[in-house]
Amino acid sequence: MNLSLELLLQLTIILPLIATLAILATGKHPNLREAITISFSLAVLYCVINLYQGLTAGASIEVFWWQLLPGLEVSFVIEPLGMLFALIASFLWLITTLYAIGYMRGHGEDNQTRFYICFALAISAVMGLAFSANLFTLFIFYEVLTLSTYPLVTHAGTEKAKQGGRVYLGILLGTSIAFFLLAIILTWFVAGTLDFTPGGVFGSNVDTSLVGAILVLFVFGIGKAAIMPFHRWLPAAMVAPTPVSALLHAVAVVKAGVFTILKVCVFIFGIELLPTLPTTEFLLYLAAASVLLASIVAMRQDNLKARLAYSTISQLGYITIGALLATSSGVIGSSMHIATHAFGKITLFFCAGAILVATHKSKVSEMRGLGFTMPVTMAAFFIASLSIIGVPPAGGTWSKWFLLMGTIETEYWVIMMVLMVSSLLNIAYLLPIPYHAFFPGKGHPAAKAGIKEAPLISLVAISVTTLGCLILFIYPQPLYELAKTILTVPGVSHGH
Repeated sequence: MNLSLELLLQLTIILPLIATLAILATGKHPNLREAITISFSLAVLYCVINLYQGLTAGASIEVFWWQLLPGLEVSFVIEPLGMLFALIASFLWLITTLYAIGYMRGHGEDNQTRFYICFALAISAVMGLAFSANLFTLFIFYEVLTLSTYPLVTHAGTEKAKQGGRVYLGILLGTSIAFFLLAIILTWFVAGTLDFTPGGVFGSNVDTSLVGAILVLFVFGIGKAAIMPFHRWLPAAMVAPTPVSALLHAVAVVKAGVFTILKVCVFIFGIELLPTLPTTEFLLYLAAASVLLASIVAMRQDNLKARLAYSTISQLGYITIGALLATSSGVIGSSMHIATHAFGKITLFFCAGAILVATHKSKVSEMRGLGFTMPVTMAAFFIASLSIIGVPPAGGTWSKWFLLMGTIETEYWVIMMVLMVSSLLNIAYLLPIPYHAFFPGKGHPAAKAGIKEAPLISLVAISVTTLGCLILFIYPQPLYELAKTILTVPGVSHGH
């Protein structure tokens, strides 16, 4: 079956939409419904892998859908950064679906059909966003992603879930309408185009203070990147079921945020112009403050998911820093960190959910001795923690290495120190959890009767993502090659 690459690109966006109808139709038959979800996620992954092979073979893949005004059109193009995001999202959709089946049944969740429908809608939005050829297209899918994940956040239907959902929707829609949309309109007026252009869209004689102001609007407007002070939606969204947290924090929402920031920095501003803007340095230090403050707040959280949420805010700051450093090392580090953080953080959330299903515990202080009853889960937690910290043998090592190289090249010594201190704080808030699980100390029973691992299908998902953390360390070449070619798209120039 030889489908054209243009058709495959459209299928990655359309297939999850078809899946929503099929899931709705089979809602009363859980086994069939889940089989459909898995089949469609496999089909999307198949399309994305074929697109990746097409891209590496040198094909140029573009699709035009419709035009609102001359220059304002919904169209898609495949380039390495979008490809990297789509590969991660499509692969992890499949794995999260497997995990969700075990979790949602093991935890006896209501409204599972609605859950899988919104999940598929979110993935469709992610694919549209990843392959957007311009800011107009990206903005549409960015908003669809916010709206399709809102019912997932409020899934439980409790007052607390609704409150979390209000914060989630309020901040994400507020920032994108007040700042992001304004930034896009200003870009349109100043540059005359919204197309993602290698090297950026602004001319050489542009007013740097105006463009600097547009950059600030972009960074604040892309609320999904959770830069402080627009980060509160992320901990608020923790009321959602764990598979949703995994989707939000590793696959869809936050990655869409930092992906957008990276895309805007490289293809709207260009890495030649960025360092000359008067606001770039301010934003760099703001991102660094976000990294440090979120790490400190994470240390004080006893609720495991809250701790992981603040950890995510901190790690997203790394990616924003890499984009704003505007060097090839920074861009490579940021792009790789999108992938390595996705695998590390999704594993940690999977583990948190497995612990909740098996033991009904959500507090870090209650997890002593769990290593004896849940050895697979706690070992996975340990390996994923190493990836987030950025030490061998886990994938996060490489992305953090390139980010550090970026700070050294640009001589931002304070930011280099922030990244190093943040990694030490990562150790402090992550490693005690698996340590106390396996070495509970005196007076803690080694094993409690009746506790066992999470459902098998969830354990399979945990094992796959843990393996991903290790493979990204041992064999990072494909990821590195993809990240490196982001800057060699014709017309993107290197470094300073």
